[in-house]
Amino acid sequence: MTTMHGTMDQVALPTATVRGWLRIEGAAAFAAGLALYGWLGGPWLLVIPLLLLPDVSAIGYLRGPRVGAFTYNVVHNWAFGLGVLGFGLASGAMAVSVLGAVCVAHVGMDRAVGYGLKLATSFQDTHLGRIGRER
Repeated sequence: MTTMHGTMDQVALPTATVRGWLRIEGAAAFAAGLALYGWLGGPWLLVIPLLLLPDVSAIGYLRGPRVGAFTYNVVHNWAFGLGVLGFGLASGAMAVSVLGAVCVAHVGMDRAVGYGLKLATSFQDTHLGRIGRER
């Protein structure tokens, strides 16, 4: 489908400059999430395994790309991590707060390396563009 300014694909995907800014933003969020993790007393010995924990949400891809994109995107967005962090802080549950900080750091880490929210078409299709070898 075309518009006055080009195809929908051209309009829908961010430019290289915008992707660069989003990567910088992701790196900043990653650093902030790690700083929060440390400030909340998260055990540094567990930081790497905990940073990988949100990727368990990709298990939905066993049921197909639509379900996989949904389960992945529920965890891989700013609202989820900030919500968990806020809930943990408001309730005084430091372990929950630490998990929220990990989620924020994980999403930041993903954005910093160019991974975005998944589209229902394929795991490689993200809101930041296609990832993987077949770009």
